[in-house]
Amino acid sequence: MSSFRIDARDGSARAGVLVTPHGEIHTPAFVPLATSATVKTLHAAEVAALGYEMVLGNTFHLFIRPGHEHIAHMGGLHEFMAWRRPIITDSGGFQVFSMGHGSVADEIKGRRGQRESRILSIDEEGVRFQSYDDGSERFMGPETSMEVQAKLGSDIALAFDECTPFHVDREYTARSTARTHRWLDRCIDWQRANAPEGQMLFGIVQGGVYEDLRIESAERVASSDVDGVAVGGSLGQEKAQMHEVVEWALRPVREEQPRHLLGIGDVDDILHAVAAGIDTFDCATPTRLARHGTALVPDPEARWRLDLTKPEWRESRDPIAAGCPCPACQEHTRGYLHYLARAKELTAARLISLHNLTFMGLLMKQIRDTIQEGEFASYSALVLSGQGPY
Repeated sequence: MSSFRIDARDGSARAGVLVTPHGEIHTPAFVPLATSATVKTLHAAEVAALGYEMVLGNTFHLFIRPGHEHIAHMGGLHEFMAWRRPIITDSGGFQVFSMGHGSVADEIKGRRGQRESRILSIDEEGVRFQSYDDGSERFMGPETSMEVQAKLGSDIALAFDECTPFHVDREYTARSTARTHRWLDRCIDWQRANAPEGQMLFGIVQGGVYEDLRIESAERVASSDVDGVAVGGSLGQEKAQMHEVVEWALRPVREEQPRHLLGIGDVDDILHAVAAGIDTFDCATPTRLARHGTALVPDPEARWRLDLTKPEWRESRDPIAAGCPCPACQEHTRGYLHYLARAKELTAARLISLHNLTFMGLLMKQIRDTIQEGEFASYSALVLSGQGPY
């Protein structure tokens, strides 16, 4: 059976190893998204060469296309995408409910309600919705999500949940969270009876931005027959609120349980969450930014972002970041990458993706090293002042 051990502590920050059927993950770790069985623009071997030990496959999108039965026929997700290291799969809940609520970005940018909902019904059994692929009626519930993840053969499966946005009221959040807990019980029952040998199951803490609901949910999830705990749902509209919600959600979690934070990838948020006791993270930010011509750099005032499409970089002979070992920085200039990005050349997305994942990989390695050395707080302060990770 898979296991987790903690090798070092620095305050609430922990460095450890999560052992799975397809290998070990050294934590704290950032997990790149392989949404549709690929880390966009990159080959699996390139991602592994950057030092990443686990990627995240998207249960909902793989359910819709090409289908979990097809992937199982092709040997499972590891074989299908030629990634022989660990894989975590999300529950599908976030994507299903985003079709009705809209995404977090939609909420923040005021776009909620501007697109037609594809959700047909939500009840105790699960969610009926229209497929974005062909418009057909589809259904996903706890057992569906577990079956899909079992067919994919992931090392870590996440329980099916309702991902509530922050605009819903407390009463709705409480009802939704209670239903997520009932769905968790069904996920556990199905997964324990049918899952591939060694597949871990993480429950998801919900409860919105309400302290008592978050703590109640964390207590419920952590005391269930799960192998780890993930923090999901709306974490608030501002960073300070998000940091607070994460801390609430971790209070009841047992020390030996691995903790995953869903969908968070900004540098300052990772540093805060590591300090609070989070072990693993997943987020689309590094590769999504790259596809829009934006590189990660040690500049907190710019939110660690450098927009290479801006005219000011047209004649720059500087690398994206001095000291970065990635091919974009070692072999090319900001001026060249500016040209590629403005021309929408695929090479730009590839090079900047390699750079951004190199940035994140170095950040996480240094976080692990400084926890081992008892210097994490000092390192965090340096990064927040713009002096890392190079």
